[in-house]
Amino acid sequence: MKFSVLVALLAEEMEDKAIDVAREAGAGAVTLLNARGITGKEKKTFFGLTYEGSQSVLLFVLEKKLSLHVLKALTRELGLDDDPRGVAFTIPLEHLGGIQTTEIDKFTRQMEDEI
Repeated sequence: MKFSVLVALLAEEMEDKAIDVAREAGAGAVTLLNARGITGKEKKTFFGLTYEGSQSVLLFVLEKKLSLHVLKALTRELGLDDDPRGVAFTIPLEHLGGIQTTEIDKFTRQMEDEI
């Protein structure tokens, strides 16, 4: 079975909706990281303080076909093609250790249902 990492870099306010969309599309566990982004544009200042919006990084380890399905759902439901506040992509995994057998069983059942 082949796996991918689905990475979603989003504005913090999009995090909850992204998790809901991913779960509805079949994703299970997710790892959340807080982040800050630096763009090429000039930063906004207010009374000498610089505002940098908070971002969330969502990491999903998914079966390869499922990762594409979840990626398409996130892109569609969050409007990522038109919204500059987020981006999502997948990275293939070559080696994997530590995944719970319940997740592998879930992936196997999903594959069997598709066949």
